[in-house]
Amino acid sequence: MASLSFSSSLKPCSNIYSRKIVTRYRAKHDYNTDYRSRGLTISNVATKPPSNVVIPSKQDDQNIKKNVAWTSVKQERWQGDLLVQGQIPLWLNGTYLRNGPGLWNIGDYNFRHLFDGYATLVRLHFENGCLAMAHRQIESDAYKASIENKKLCYREFSEVPKTDSFLSYIGDIAKLFSGASLTDNANTGVVKLGDGRVVCLTETIKGSIVIDPNNLDTIGKFEYSDNLGGLIHSAHPIVTDSEFLTLLPDLINPGYVVVRMEPGSNERKVIGRVNCRGGPSPGWVHSFPATEHYVVVPEMPLRYCAGNLLKAEPTPLYKFQWHPESKAYMHVMCKASGKVVASVEVPLYVTFHFINAYEEKDEEGRVTAIIADCCEHNADTTILQKLTLQNLRSFSGEDVLPDARVGRFRIPMDGSPYGSLEAALDPNEHGKGMDMCSINPNFLGKKYRYTYACGAQRPCNFPNTLTKIDLMNKTAKNWVDEGSIPSEPFFVARPGATEEDDGVVISMISDKNGEGYALLLDGSTFQEIARAKFPYGLPYGLHGCWVPKT
Repeated sequence: MASLSFSSSLKPCSNIYSRKIVTRYRAKHDYNTDYRSRGLTISNVATKPPSNVVIPSKQDDQNIKKNVAWTSVKQERWQGDLLVQGQIPLWLNGTYLRNGPGLWNIGDYNFRHLFDGYATLVRLHFENGCLAMAHRQIESDAYKASIENKKLCYREFSEVPKTDSFLSYIGDIAKLFSGASLTDNANTGVVKLGDGRVVCLTETIKGSIVIDPNNLDTIGKFEYSDNLGGLIHSAHPIVTDSEFLTLLPDLINPGYVVVRMEPGSNERKVIGRVNCRGGPSPGWVHSFPATEHYVVVPEMPLRYCAGNLLKAEPTPLYKFQWHPESKAYMHVMCKASGKVVASVEVPLYVTFHFINAYEEKDEEGRVTAIIADCCEHNADTTILQKLTLQNLRSFSGEDVLPDARVGRFRIPMDGSPYGSLEAALDPNEHGKGMDMCSINPNFLGKKYRYTYACGAQRPCNFPNTLTKIDLMNKTAKNWVDEGSIPSEPFFVARPGATEEDDGVVISMISDKNGEGYALLLDGSTFQEIARAKFPYGLPYGLHGCWVPKT
């Protein structure tokens, strides 16, 4: 059971009452009072948005009450204190940052896909039982150019700038190969490096942007000082206080370069290289796992496709192509030597997000296998098409979310040619929905028991529950707020904790009434301990990080 200490005195940011969630931890709403009448302190509220803010289209405004998760952010920035209902543990002192696409239009032009949106950074600052919130657009070159020119100027996930002549098209192709036309819209994740710098990321290397976690200012590009080149990398590096690991896909000579960067440095150093075993190009590597001594390099049959990159209109799989005939593989590289120590064929799979990996050892301490867990979509590529804004905004009650599971790879280290992939628990435990995972960071690369993710309460068109997975007992606890969309559940461990689930889970909820709130769940019981209503609903966000108070 988690050990939590609470504030007992009533503060402006404290709750009038608290309530436990029971029976699947179903949340119920009873706060329809306007946020201004409930004592919030508001600063920097733009009643008239600044002239450089892109205003949501009329179509978005009409849908805001129904689809706030998929609606462009209401204004460019806001900051203020929130009224807390419940009690925030006094030990929770620091800042949770969440990044994600939050602006899906330029004037009346609406983007197609969830991943196209310009980055919206949200800040939740916890201190002495109080909570302050702020949000702000990341000032990437792509975002600033769209405001200045009132049109799309860089290639986004599914969007390509319109050209007015054949010569312009040829020029755009040249810019694509040089990387000049690729977006720097850092709308995917945010990480705190070991030296304290905070960097927002996407899959283009140029889309690495340093921000100030205190005021959300965009400081500038994170410029790598090495000569490794390349245009893309994994959107999810593995970051600890001592190192930064990432993968650089090689689209010319299909493979992956595994690199490391030390705290305080901007220089990536090569650990080693993995050559692809199948396909005309590398498999997409949105994320990858690592253990204490090994980096696991996935080679998925959903592969990068240069032909699709050149097309002016999106294909069903966008920048990728499904090549089941090329098979699927998992490679293991030794961090110390850079040698590939295992390379196995595995069943076909599709995943955006790996959860964790660890080394399985025998009684004498020898590593016999690598266990790698991911949010696996049953080798179904249609998940990419389900994430178009049209599909997300048009939910009619039909169950259209593709099934997903906690996929567990076992990679033998004895030279065997094959590995296995199975469900780590019955997918019905979490509604056959599974994505947006987090773990206790103290168990990164180690054997672990719990993961927190977004599951599903059917029927749905997108993961709509918060789920605690117990991988030992093969069970799940699910929290749901009917009609709402929760973002990634982020686990923060209690300082000094000895139990893996001793801490809190932070999420942000976009609800069915066009509103939203910050939510805290007990990491052990998975019951609600606090929430704080936002002044207005925020769009869905992707990934976050924790910046502890120093």
